[in-house]
Amino acid sequence: MAQGSNFVDYVKVCCRSGHGGAGSSHLHRDKTTMKGGPDGGDGGRGGHIILTGSSQHWTLLHLKFRKHILAANGERGGSALRTGATGKDEILEVPLGTVAKDAETGEIIFEITEEGETKILTPGGKGGLGNNNFKSATQQTPRFSQPGMPGQERWIILELKVLADVGLVGFPNAGKSTLLSVVSAAKPEIANYPFTTLVPNLGIVGYRDNKSFVMADIPGIIEGASEGKGLGYRFLRHIERNSVLLFMVPADTDRTIEEEYTILLNELKAYNPEMLAKPRLLAITKSDMLDEELEEEMKAQLPSDIPYIFISSVAGKKITQLKDMLWKAINE
Repeated sequence: MAQGSNFVDYVKVCCRSGHGGAGSSHLHRDKTTMKGGPDGGDGGRGGHIILTGSSQHWTLLHLKFRKHILAANGERGGSALRTGATGKDEILEVPLGTVAKDAETGEIIFEITEEGETKILTPGGKGGLGNNNFKSATQQTPRFSQPGMPGQERWIILELKVLADVGLVGFPNAGKSTLLSVVSAAKPEIANYPFTTLVPNLGIVGYRDNKSFVMADIPGIIEGASEGKGLGYRFLRHIERNSVLLFMVPADTDRTIEEEYTILLNELKAYNPEMLAKPRLLAITKSDMLDEELEEEMKAQLPSDIPYIFISSVAGKKITQLKDMLWKAINE
């Protein structure tokens, strides 16, 4: 599965920022001055390690094999009050939705959610002060300066939570990949067995008047996903970032549609109760096999607290109406 191997949503890297340069202890000397005052400049700051958001990246694949990320050290201060050069910063582009965590404590340092958003992950050490800073009325020729401050070294976990307008929630085989392939240019792998989708697939869905929104097909939930069964937590975190959740239940399910919807809802609730605050829609998929009478019967058994629609991606049934419902939900 070629695409699956390229979707990297978790990397652990060792980040070491640059040391600050030492200050200079130089005393001024020239042809006319044998014993001048202090003129040692400050050391340069060490390089930062910086994360910046880039919509050109969809995954963390480009960082997968970079285990150690090092920024340059600052230069020493010079004579004539010259400040040492700043160490070169190491700037890492990351996809929008990347969360940076301290690998030892698990604490979230920050997250990057916007294009061009830039944050310092590990700051470089400050440069040391040159001896010029230490002159005073009582000490007119200090012959000492400060060393630079050391940089920081820490292990960082970068985790990606996919940012999308609509997240598709359903068991394996609910027709999520098929819907995505019909409404967008995404080409997810489609087959009728569980766990075809092992990575989130993103598609741009074209809408009226050249508008568009992003839809994410997230791997099928199985009962117990919130406890880490199956692919568990790994993909539930991708649903956290979607503004609208589209629940998908196939018309040929062995359970009732309400039962299946309730199980899906409980998985999300167990994982993160805040997810239930998101707008929800229900699509009954594969409904090209239903006649009107059967559809009416099924409507009576549907959950009462959620807008629903009967669709068929293959037959193109009510796909435009579904887009209308989604657009309205996103923009409310």
